[in-house]
Amino acid sequence: MADGLRKGLTSYGDAGFSLFLRKAFIKAMGYSDDALNRPIVGITNTYSDYNPCHGNVPQIIEAVKRGVMLSGAMPMVFPTISIAESFAFPTSMYLRNLMAMDTEEMIRAQPMDAVVVIGGCDKTLPAQIMAAVSADLPTVVIPVGPMVVGHHKGEVLGACTDCRRLWGKYRAGEIDDIEIEAVNGRLAPSVGTCMVMGTASTMACFTEALGLSLPMSATIPAPHAERFRSAEASGRVAAVMAKAKGPKPSELLTQASFQNAQVVLQAIGGSTNGLIHLTAIANRTKHRIDLEAFDKLGREVPVLIDLKPSGEHYMEHFHHAGGVPKLMAQLGDLIDLDAKTITGQTLREVVADAEEVPGQDAIRPRDNPIKSEGAMAVLHGNLAPRGAVIKQSAASPKLLQHTGRAVVFESVEDMTLRVDDPDLDVNADDVLVLRNAGPKGAPGMPEAGYLPIPKKLARGGTKDMVRISDARMSGTAFGTIVLHITPESAVGGPLALVKNGDMICLDVAKRSIDLLVDEAELAKRRAALAPAVAPDWARRGYAHLFNETILQADEGCDFDFMRGQGKD
Repeated sequence: MADGLRKGLTSYGDAGFSLFLRKAFIKAMGYSDDALNRPIVGITNTYSDYNPCHGNVPQIIEAVKRGVMLSGAMPMVFPTISIAESFAFPTSMYLRNLMAMDTEEMIRAQPMDAVVVIGGCDKTLPAQIMAAVSADLPTVVIPVGPMVVGHHKGEVLGACTDCRRLWGKYRAGEIDDIEIEAVNGRLAPSVGTCMVMGTASTMACFTEALGLSLPMSATIPAPHAERFRSAEASGRVAAVMAKAKGPKPSELLTQASFQNAQVVLQAIGGSTNGLIHLTAIANRTKHRIDLEAFDKLGREVPVLIDLKPSGEHYMEHFHHAGGVPKLMAQLGDLIDLDAKTITGQTLREVVADAEEVPGQDAIRPRDNPIKSEGAMAVLHGNLAPRGAVIKQSAASPKLLQHTGRAVVFESVEDMTLRVDDPDLDVNADDVLVLRNAGPKGAPGMPEAGYLPIPKKLARGGTKDMVRISDARMSGTAFGTIVLHITPESAVGGPLALVKNGDMICLDVAKRSIDLLVDEAELAKRRAALAPAVAPDWARRGYAHLFNETILQADEGCDFDFMRGQGKD
């Protein structure tokens, strides 16, 4: 099998000429024959002026290149799409599959024996791992790392849980214009991903649990020197993998490793988005994520990481307490320690090296968890025949069993226009319902599930309400919020049948979410639904592809033709 520069020669009908031409042109970059005869490690460059999460990528790349060259291989950097959560219209999730396709095709199209993917902001790591699984080339994943914390009036701040908390205070009139502007400059004091257990941190943690990144790589703060030493070490590992032709993702991603990722997802108080991304990754392999089994894990696995939004600390505290290796040590027999990692070590060896930090309280022991059950529960009922998700660890306990009157918003736009209307018929016991915000309906399933508390209620002291939708929610958010209702309303799911004033019953203990309307009435409403038609936004290009092939949340919101490993 060809390797190095001889791999994947351009089709000119003459392999010798193809190699000759390739070498002639790459020598224009100043490379020597010695350099060009080495195994090649491709390194993705996801730096962008639009992506502050990835602001340290140039330094990470230099460190990776150093590690690769110190180990005798040749680093080759190449660009891919970069997706920044708060800069992507209409939502970053709309672009995740495009980034996955871009990354996969660039790995396939260019000669490399191993690849290092560098990502962090919410949808970048899942896109890169989906790509790596499908290309099945030896892969090292490097998260960019979380920001360090900020400070305001003696209080520790972190994007973006505190963004939401303090914005809520501003909406309620508890903070004025001058203070919210001061806060705005202090929430994100460095480059890197959100320093709470949002989607970026969630992805980094379970990537480490999957064995695709080096120990401790999930939690090292983005600006720290340790981040760049870890990147250099990652380059060394990638060079070894390039020479050995493995291990490949298909060798590392076993049923046991996916189980480990699910356990960690529950134990860290992880983002609900993490479940969608893990499902999409698994669907690119022969393995699957079973929602019933995931929910069962949620009853058995406690939340041990005391981090916002489920707890009090931030990612740097988790790191200094021992990171993911220490968490897995605390989880004990809930983790399959025989699972392998990119270094050749088993998780048993990784856990044996976990640091013991006296007095730390960011990583709890199993007999003193911050929550006795895991982060997430999977709900079913006549509103969610194929499931819905709630992050119970960040919800209000008093609302986990609740029956209330539906206040329905037809779309994100409708909600934006009406939620603060003083004449809106709403009270604190009602259930806010948002529909047409799913994969097809929005499009891209935006993080609009964190419906704001209507201003008139917020100013009256209401801090939380039951909110349900077919949308997603940022992992940094908190509240009693039911998400990912499947099937979505835009494809005729039961959420499309809800009317203002209907009673909705949420019972997390029973794992149920039900519309209290009899089946005959629901059948009448279903028959009256207008037939689905292709929306105007989906008439051409990527938008057309997205609308025609996007899967529902329970299938990971991948494109239907991308499932499976895609190998010849």
